[in-house]
Amino acid sequence: MITGKKVELRPVSLEDHKRSYHWRNDEETARFDAGSGLYRYSHVPLEQLEASYEKDIRNIDKREVGEFSIYTLGEDARHIGSIGYRNLDIVSRRCVVGLGIGEKELWGKGYGTDALKALINYLFKTMNLRRIQLDTWSGNTRAVRSYEKCGFVVEGRLREDTFIDGKYYDTIVMGLLREEFQYES
Repeated sequence: MITGKKVELRPVSLEDHKRSYHWRNDEETARFDAGSGLYRYSHVPLEQLEASYEKDIRNIDKREVGEFSIYTLGEDARHIGSIGYRNLDIVSRRCVVGLGIGEKELWGKGYGTDALKALINYLFKTMNLRRIQLDTWSGNTRAVRSYEKCGFVVEGRLREDTFIDGKYYDTIVMGLLREEFQYES
């Protein structure tokens, strides 16, 4: 397991995967997590989500993709979201990360930032990566602030690239190099 100051990143269990059904079908949560991909991400029947566990989670190639459940630390540990990496390139030593906190009452309380810092630390120190990238839509200001707290810088902006709730937003591409990351253990 990967541990931060507030959270622990655990392998995704079937129960965790099924729990995401509620987050994916909450319009506000799904909008922030999926952006313009909302139509593919949400309104997925529980049976379809359960069936995808074997294919999408249990059998993933960890050399290319890593998926984790975010749990709060402590005696009453609680599953609150998910985080992962994809597009791992071991030659260039880089990947793309993404995360989502599904429990809305915990938004803005530092759990996502802590989870991301813990994952970044793992990717840089254990997997020896050199660069980490992510992207989000410009309307997701809470996520942008969180990413900046982790050291990510805006590297590009795709203007009016994504359509959400009847309005176009920019896609913001952010990156972080190993030497830029500061992790307080």
